[in-house]
Amino acid sequence: MTDDGDKGQTEEYSQATRRAVMFTSVLASSMAFIDATALNVILPAIQSDLNASGSHLLWILNAYALVLSALLIVGGSLGDRFGCKRIFMYGIAVFTVASVMCGMTNGILPMIAARVLQGVGGALMIPGSLAMITEFYSPAHRGKAIATWTLFSVITSSIGPILGGVLSEMGWWRGVFFLNVPLALIALVVLYRNVPR
Repeated sequence: MTDDGDKGQTEEYSQATRRAVMFTSVLASSMAFIDATALNVILPAIQSDLNASGSHLLWILNAYALVLSALLIVGGSLGDRFGCKRIFMYGIAVFTVASVMCGMTNGILPMIAARVLQGVGGALMIPGSLAMITEFYSPAHRGKAIATWTLFSVITSSIGPILGGVLSEMGWWRGVFFLNVPLALIALVVLYRNVPR
């Protein structure tokens, strides 16, 4: 499709719709980036509470990253095939369920399994957020939209260690994972009500 055709396709969406897309894309991606950076800070608390060894901690860290990197292309392809909004919402839902599992677990193996499931959700969610921006913003505004998404991704990544340190000091490292629940619910409601298929 030419740029003119693409521009015509995307400019039919209202400014309110594009704002909803940007808001949900940033919010959902923030969950993944905050979790990734906060986890490094709360690892000692996890090790103490779950009696984890050093190798266990490596798996808690790497299980998510391995699955995410392995399935990113698959997640993008599913969005192309079944619709970026649908796959994006599935990704948010899976990531959130896995986050609750991480927060509720009292064992190492369930924690690692939940981190694997988080990786699956992230692989659907992260490419989905960029696909939504590409779909709903015209070429003239797409670069600025992606730059905005990137800026907020950097900001939330820097917030992660601070948040993890505060919650760890309070003795509530599980809050890093439970924080995803309200963020995900807000994102899903806004997507369902304000963003067309």
